[in-house]
Amino acid sequence: MTNKTVMKKLIFFCFVGCAITAPAFSQTYEEWSDRAVVATEQDSLAQAEEYILKALKLEPANPHNALLFSNLGTIQRRQQDYEKALESYTFALNIAPRTLPILLNRAALYLELGKNDLARVDYSLALDIETSNEEALLMRAYIYRQQRDYKAARSDYERLLKLNSLSYNGRLGLVTLEQKEGKFEEALMLLNKMIADKMDGATPITPSLQAVLYVARAGIEEEMKQPELALMDLEEAIHLDDSQPETYLLRGQIYLSQKKKDTAKRDFEKALSLGIPLSDVREFLQQCK
Repeated sequence: MTNKTVMKKLIFFCFVGCAITAPAFSQTYEEWSDRAVVATEQDSLAQAEEYILKALKLEPANPHNALLFSNLGTIQRRQQDYEKALESYTFALNIAPRTLPILLNRAALYLELGKNDLARVDYSLALDIETSNEEALLMRAYIYRQQRDYKAARSDYERLLKLNSLSYNGRLGLVTLEQKEGKFEEALMLLNKMIADKMDGATPITPSLQAVLYVARAGIEEEMKQPELALMDLEEAIHLDDSQPETYLLRGQIYLSQKKKDTAKRDFEKALSLGIPLSDVREFLQQCK
């Protein structure tokens, strides 16, 4: 083979190599962004993250980066990379501080990480932007309830129910609040109405959500020393949805209080099989011996 032939082949391979690799280096900001969308839709999250980072590197000052950082945060959250997700949402809000969906996403992530005070701040900021935002009202009420600020929680629940009187989560949250304050009759009245309405706003309540209501009512009845009524409601809950572990946990506790240890043990074991942590039932199982 002559030197001239070798040189021609080298030039050919160099040309082919450039043709293959050039598109990867010539992608525009928009193209990387579009590829990230496609990868996300295909559930290729690591690939989507890589594409977004490439777009951000190309144009770090692009005002649309707020959306990219928000999408990046959601992708990282889905990958359970929570601290990076938090950082991405914060970068997004640094660019667009009054963007409601991003605020709500960061608030939900704070809540998931147990940073309730920071979540409450974000939900309050969201309500400054949109006073009628139901998600922000519901979740801030939940945080207030967890912090035992029942007055503030009640205020948010009542605001929410003025906006949507049939809100399932809003009404159930208020039921829980009444129960925590020992207002059992008021809690039962709310639950009875929810069970009768069978509606979540304009949508019919699913059997699974109906079952939750019966379990909630059984819990109140148990606290009111009405175990037979509670057992009837738990039977109805199982009829509606037999996959909810809390149903069996509560029924097991009632049976245990009635000295029906074998029956209680079966319910506790069923609750375990459906996902209740062993730490929640260990003591009850020991009492069944």
